[in-house]
Amino acid sequence: MRRDFFTGRHAGLLVPLFSIPSRQSWGIGEIPDIARLACWMRQAGFGFLQLLPLNEMADGQHSPYSALSAMAIDPIFVAPSRVPDIDALGGEALLSPEEREKLEAARHAPVIQYSIVRAIKARAFRAAFDWFMREEWNARTHRAARLVEYIQRERWWLDDYTLFRAIHAREEGRYWREWEPGLRDRQPEALDRARQALAAERLFYAYLQWLAAEQWADVRERSDIGLFGDFPFMVSGDSADVWSRQDDFRLDASVGAPPDAFSETGQDWGFPAYRWSKIAAEGDVWLAARARRSAELYDGYRVDHVVGFFRTYVRERDGRAAFVPADEPSQIAQGQRLLTLFASNCSRVIAADLGVIPGFVRDTLERGGIPGYRVLRWEREWKAERQPFRNPDAYPPCSVATSGTHDTETLAEWWDLAPADERTAIAMLPPLRESGCDPDAPFQERTRDAILRTLLRAGSSMAILPIQDVFGWRDRINTPALVSHENWCWRLPWPVEDLLHEPRARERAVFLRAAAQEFDRA
Repeated sequence: MRRDFFTGRHAGLLVPLFSIPSRQSWGIGEIPDIARLACWMRQAGFGFLQLLPLNEMADGQHSPYSALSAMAIDPIFVAPSRVPDIDALGGEALLSPEEREKLEAARHAPVIQYSIVRAIKARAFRAAFDWFMREEWNARTHRAARLVEYIQRERWWLDDYTLFRAIHAREEGRYWREWEPGLRDRQPEALDRARQALAAERLFYAYLQWLAAEQWADVRERSDIGLFGDFPFMVSGDSADVWSRQDDFRLDASVGAPPDAFSETGQDWGFPAYRWSKIAAEGDVWLAARARRSAELYDGYRVDHVVGFFRTYVRERDGRAAFVPADEPSQIAQGQRLLTLFASNCSRVIAADLGVIPGFVRDTLERGGIPGYRVLRWEREWKAERQPFRNPDAYPPCSVATSGTHDTETLAEWWDLAPADERTAIAMLPPLRESGCDPDAPFQERTRDAILRTLLRAGSSMAILPIQDVFGWRDRINTPALVSHENWCWRLPWPVEDLLHEPRARERAVFLRAAAQEFDRA
């Protein structure tokens, strides 16, 4: 569905799709599960769901910010229970006894079992595709015609993606820079040979994206909430995008973050750096294509690491590092140009202006009417005596009030680890003082609810609440710079449909809806 998120006040819920599996899901949250979550969200007064990126991840990868494609939806989110070809094969009965046993174990595991889920789904989708080819494609049925129509409509990104995926699979997942020179360098003759030799495999990857598109269109129609996506700053070097647009990237340098209060040495994310001058000279073609794709999928989207679009911290192989562009006027001009591009596609754009942010970034956002983030724990008068917290009632309408992001510790964890003077200072905020929030007490339900009401009451036109903070849970989505099997693996403690019946979830819905109505966000 399409909603107007440019006017009025709205409340959103932040939760990754992988975290909301249902009983019908195969061990991970799937596209149709959004409709199940939406039923509870409507009862709780939420108007939109903020998701993390859904882009296809490489085998063995859990982070949605490191993808094989900036355009493709990861087939791991496709629901086998809603695929007609799998249903025709008997549903889960097509799996071997051992696979069914592993699937049940994944369904009941406390965290997402990516490797098991991906392997079982891959086998099921291969069987489904074989059935589709035999019974639908070769017979030129109505469903076959729908796939043809989809391929023609999405050819602008699908052609390069399916060819990359087919070659990548044939090469057993090797980085494209290790392919034979003709394919590595995209020589026309080599590409033509690969297209012909891998025609069936390319069709398989198009089939998977078609299944994802069909399920996505259905859930958007049925959910009756807005869906917001996430626009990652970068993509993996081993991706369809970098392979197909090699001149847009520097493969001899990487991007990251400079040393700051959060890291004495800075961060190196390992992604190839943009060639900003060349990208600009060509009219920002690839970024415009990404914006178009996001606008087609979502009612709005969050621009990740927005400061990186103004200036990118580029690390050279010899250890040197610098911002590109180097001077402030060029940084302002570039950021304004790209934000104008993102905001021109009729989707609501919000910007993650977090970390050490130059003043000109927020000035540019304000001029463009793009809401930036106001994370309660970081919004202080840093130059004033005792650095008091800013009253959320005074947050500008063009902003997003929130308790945290997928990268931060949860509200409960932050409160209990915060120094006593920090808790005392935040408890002095009028909305918290009026609620009787006790800075000397450990995190409790009263503290949780006082902070949630404060955020929903804030002057910001948009408020986004991470689901962990709604319940007061301590489980994190991600701990930055930590390589761990626990990152990106958190899931709800119940199947998502149980939110409608679980007493704690029902109590939360009643509380949140009352607050959303009181503060004109329902």
